[in-house]
Amino acid sequence: MNMNLDFSRQLTIPMEVKKMYPLDDSLIDLVEQRDKEIKDIFAGKDDRILLIIGPCSADKEDSVLDYISRLRTVQDKVADKVFIIPRIYTNKPRTTGSGYKGMLHQPDPNKKPDMFKGIVAIRSMHIRALRETGFSCADEMLYPENHRYLDDILAYVAVGARSVENQQHRLVASGVDVPVGMKNPTAQKGHTFLYRGWEVHSQGNPYAHAILRGYMNKHGESLPNYHYEDIMHLVRLYASGNFRNPACIIDTNHSNSGKNPFEQARIIKEVMDARRYNTEIARVVKGFMVESYIEDGCQSVDGGIYGKSITDPCLGWEKTERLILDLAEMA
Repeated sequence: MNMNLDFSRQLTIPMEVKKMYPLDDSLIDLVEQRDKEIKDIFAGKDDRILLIIGPCSADKEDSVLDYISRLRTVQDKVADKVFIIPRIYTNKPRTTGSGYKGMLHQPDPNKKPDMFKGIVAIRSMHIRALRETGFSCADEMLYPENHRYLDDILAYVAVGARSVENQQHRLVASGVDVPVGMKNPTAQKGHTFLYRGWEVHSQGNPYAHAILRGYMNKHGESLPNYHYEDIMHLVRLYASGNFRNPACIIDTNHSNSGKNPFEQARIIKEVMDARRYNTEIARVVKGFMVESYIEDGCQSVDGGIYGKSITDPCLGWEKTERLILDLAEMA
């Protein structure tokens, strides 16, 4: 059977890339400590609010690390109330397939795709963030295979709205050892499946949880699902099933805000009010996801403005710092 594919080169396997760009003992210890704290929040042993925050897509290493270093300063001010997980999203899913697909594909947004350079670039950037700021970060599992290049570094994994309908993504998420946010927490169950040419068995991920990010109706209109009634519907669904650590993260952008990043602070305030009013909501809502960068808004790929998103619009730094400090006051 002929396939219309051009197998241009075989990429280096994850084990070899990890040997080329390893974590030292101090960084391994740091990842393990943060993993424990994050799992304690999802398990209800720690009542701090999780904040998964950062650019829509990680486009340039220098501005991304600049942004994360700013988060470090704010984290130290709110550490007793808010636990920050920076977003270093090195993939950008595309509904139509066209456009910038993220650093994994294009380490330089203005050059042609180079997957090996992309693999090296994303691992190097995550290691730099860990070493220079003390943050293990979040990334998206665009492909089930790409997670293996980063699985010893990441604090949190997201499965996007498009990917979560894919069986392989759900099965791989069931074997991931850190919290996985997805449209539904099906990955809590164990599975047997084919992965990288092996028959593998997963034990299930007890920290898999729902992300409420809104949705699109048949007319292409954004409809939110962060309101009180939406969260209570999720509470009831969790109660009717056999789920461990029932939890959700509220995505304050995407369809919840109609991709208007300036609505994110208002959405957080409404959900925090609901948490104070209802203890069941307080137990289930563990935190928020926010799209934020150095400059407000977005620009074209060749726009050239430092720290401004080249994908979806983001909240700029001054508003972001205010949002984090206000969240700590509400927590």
